[in-house]
Amino acid sequence: MAQKILILGGGFGGMFAARELRKRLGGRAEIEIINNTNYFVFQPLLPEVGAGSITAMHAVSPLRKLLRGVRVRKARISSVDTDRKVVTVFQGVQRRPTEVTYDHLVVALGQGVDLTRTPGLADHALTMKTLDDARRLRAHVLERLEHADITALPEVKREALTFCIVGAGFSGIETAGELGEMIDRALGDYPNIKRSEIRIVLIKFMGRVLAELPETLATYAQKTLEDRGFEVMLNTGVKSATGTSLETTTGEIIGTRTIVATIGNTPSPVVQEMPLETRHGRIAVNRHLQAQGAENVWSLGDCALIPMKEDATERGDFAPPTAQFAVREARCLAQNIEAAIACRPLQPFEYTSQGALASLGAHRGVAEVWGMTFRGYPAWLLWRAYYLSFLPGFRTRITVLLNWFIDGFSRSTVQIRAEDNNGARYVHYRAGDRVFEAGNRSDGVYSVISGAVELRIADPETGEERVSRIGPGEIFGDRVIFGKMQRTGTVRALENTQVLVLRREEVAKIATGFAPFRDYFQRHMKEAYGVEWNPEDGIGPDR
Repeated sequence: MAQKILILGGGFGGMFAARELRKRLGGRAEIEIINNTNYFVFQPLLPEVGAGSITAMHAVSPLRKLLRGVRVRKARISSVDTDRKVVTVFQGVQRRPTEVTYDHLVVALGQGVDLTRTPGLADHALTMKTLDDARRLRAHVLERLEHADITALPEVKREALTFCIVGAGFSGIETAGELGEMIDRALGDYPNIKRSEIRIVLIKFMGRVLAELPETLATYAQKTLEDRGFEVMLNTGVKSATGTSLETTTGEIIGTRTIVATIGNTPSPVVQEMPLETRHGRIAVNRHLQAQGAENVWSLGDCALIPMKEDATERGDFAPPTAQFAVREARCLAQNIEAAIACRPLQPFEYTSQGALASLGAHRGVAEVWGMTFRGYPAWLLWRAYYLSFLPGFRTRITVLLNWFIDGFSRSTVQIRAEDNNGARYVHYRAGDRVFEAGNRSDGVYSVISGAVELRIADPETGEERVSRIGPGEIFGDRVIFGKMQRTGTVRALENTQVLVLRREEVAKIATGFAPFRDYFQRHMKEAYGVEWNPEDGIGPDR
């Protein structure tokens, strides 16, 4: 009877493991991969997607075409029971719970992002982990340029044209480099923005950028970015963030409306809940890629802590979480699962890095390959050639190559995707920050979670200004429910404050369908404005 091999995750580790297993085992095993999307994302190209040098569709490949002979199940993983050898998933439109059995389980779920340790960062920073992240970044940056080109407020323009990237490893450096090139090439379409008004800041907690590369290359990378006008802040962390500023651990407050966080890697919730031994948030495996203390459970990629030698203890003793290593791990894993099924000895994972490359944007890069170092234009060409050859599928390589060729002549500033306008969102303000001013367009109802704000509103008849303090559990901006699409008062934060913002449409929806919420607002409207409000009658017109 054919063995059932179940793979969790469709990233580099999972996709290449499925490929290698199919090559080795063919019809002798039933191979299935579970992923929450039906495509494979080539993550090294996400900064280029974010900068618009290639389209989003050309950084992904359909798993079903890449994995012929492998069953692909698009579902969300709920839990893993290693005793029963069952994985529970939610699948389909109705998210029905379904149990999937296995003989061998391969965990390749990568890592997620957790920014909650820094106040305000999770609510106000963009990340660069997924395809949606890259698309969101491009739309966000173009929106900042559009705003800066027309605003009459100098302070708002400065904030809109200040871009902060937190983290200066490969992802941070490449995102910053591509972002800078995108902005430089777009400025011709924005006559009211000068290059001297653009500020791009790289923030690194450690004392150097690109710690994975030789110091000479890291120094060259930093100098190249600084020569392009970037600011590099080393030995600096982020203390807090709001929608209009970032505070560093050195006490500097940077006015900005764009924060990109390439830090905060964390295990996925599924991995955290698995009955497996973990170390430093990653699944502990032996040198054969077997999970410690679990039968027929294997792991590879970013979610696994893989020793490269016996009695590994230091950071350099373990495989780094890179695509290059994940591909080689997949080969070793497939070989060992085949050997385990045939009751043959397993082989330890052994691999020596062939080097590392990073793009700095503007046709510059750094590379270390087989002990040789490259910098500048040759390194950039090498970076593109390497990743082009690494892309899965001939069609994908051709389309990316064509994208790069066209990008060499012109780059579009069309904003296809509007910024996300979440129905409910948290917003952080620093003491003294303006929340909104009289005359601003109303965007929703605010509820104070922590801190306090001051509301100043002028009496329309006497002109006398009323001042009130609003603290935790209280709301403001609620006149939007009546269709008042312009603010009648000015609100500023009295102290560091967190608020929950609900769009006017969401208030009506929740009030209609959730009785406690409806009762509260009906009572509030009666007490505050003497109005009998029925949410089923809707809210004021959106003018």
